[in-house]
Amino acid sequence: MTSGPCRWPSWSTKPLETADRQPSVDRVLMTADTVGGVWTCAVDLAAALGERGVAVGLATMGAPLSHDQHDQARAVRSLDVFESGFRLEWMDDPWDDVAAAGEWLLRVAEVYQPDVVHLNGYAHAALPWQAPVMVAGHSCVLSWWQAVKGGPAPDRYDRYRREVTLGLQAAGIVVAPTRVMLAALDRHYGPLEHTAVIPDGRDAALFAQGAKEPFIFSAGRVWDEANNIALLDRAAPRLAWGVYVAGEEKHPDGGALWASNVRFLGRLAQPVLAAWLARASVYALPARYEPFGLSALEAAFAGCALVLGDIDSLREVWGDSAVFVPPGDADALADALNRLAADDALRAEMAGLARLRALRYTPGRMADGYASAYRGLLRRRRPAAAAI
Repeated sequence: MTSGPCRWPSWSTKPLETADRQPSVDRVLMTADTVGGVWTCAVDLAAALGERGVAVGLATMGAPLSHDQHDQARAVRSLDVFESGFRLEWMDDPWDDVAAAGEWLLRVAEVYQPDVVHLNGYAHAALPWQAPVMVAGHSCVLSWWQAVKGGPAPDRYDRYRREVTLGLQAAGIVVAPTRVMLAALDRHYGPLEHTAVIPDGRDAALFAQGAKEPFIFSAGRVWDEANNIALLDRAAPRLAWGVYVAGEEKHPDGGALWASNVRFLGRLAQPVLAAWLARASVYALPARYEPFGLSALEAAFAGCALVLGDIDSLREVWGDSAVFVPPGDADALADALNRLAADDALRAEMAGLARLRALRYTPGRMADGYASAYRGLLRRRRPAAAAI
């Protein structure tokens, strides 16, 4: 596997810190996959960090950037992109690519000279980095399998378990967007010593509320069983309103969800997605597993009432500002959606509660949390470095 084209920065050296200088974070090397919500989090975080004087080098893996993703990256002046197509650690038989990606990341770091390495993945934290390392855990195979399949992951994921454990144990700090996700990482790969919860954030200005129309909307990785679009398809024949679903239908390793009662829109560029959300009255995500849920956040900004899977992480994020349904109960999902469709006042109330709650989750707050965690990493590292 060879890496794709990189947009290299015009500089490659940085001033050395003196013994009496306080640690500062001017440059962060961050990783992101391009096939899920981590990309969106990474770009939003890079933009907000840039407003705080922190430049980000973003090393991407998983698939080539789409035209929409290239446009999003170019809009962030403080962002340099290093693009590759290496397979990700959760994909089938990825380990040769994971090793090659590690060598590539170390070369990128040698050029970029970051103050902190921020990994949105696990195995590469065990590499011999020259800068302190943070791991942000947005999901994992073992917790996904437990939630979606109802039991422990099979033996074929033993190497995944080992590699992820090594990475998490090597990290200077482990961050997750919810307490539920952090607890899952600790349970499967811990105990973890230094941890923090930093919720994800999105820019509310990207998702304006429009004139609402009588339909239900959902979005995300359609192929991912965790999103439970199959339940929405089962409920759809009982619904008073039609259902539209946006997102990638084909799994990166092959296969796709088959459904006949909802209308699939495919993967939408962000402005097009925002236009659909502006018109939608209700957003449905009956998820079995969702460590945070950016798509629900975007829907709430756009004034949609939320109907979500009744799981601990979504309860943590949304409190009493969403309608929750058991993720295995198509009848309960249909009843909840029909109740909102039939009651204009209830729908408006729930949409208002959701938007008010969503306004807590901003890129600025996310960036402040990460910047504080970066500085903590440097403070913990300085005494050890001084003793060498």
